[in-house]
Amino acid sequence: MSKKPSQFKVVLEQDEDGFFVASVPSLPGCYTQAKTLPELKKRVREAIELCLDVYKTDSQYRKRVNRFAYEPTFVGLETISI
Repeated sequence: MSKKPSQFKVVLEQDEDGFFVASVPSLPGCYTQAKTLPELKKRVREAIELCLDVYKTDSQYRKRVNRFAYEPTFVGLETISI
């Protein structure tokens, strides 16, 4: 990871209880949730910062990032009725 500011793609969803959930595919295990989108944005920044701190100090986590991380490419969203 470089020292310059980084950008991360974040997947945002809303669960069955109405909570917003964010995950960061390029940082395995990096996810959080909140009741509102503004709170979620704050929490996901904190989660990314924590994962980056762990990345700097934990060789096992670095291996996980190198093995499982991916950058999603958004294709679209569909609702299919059956």
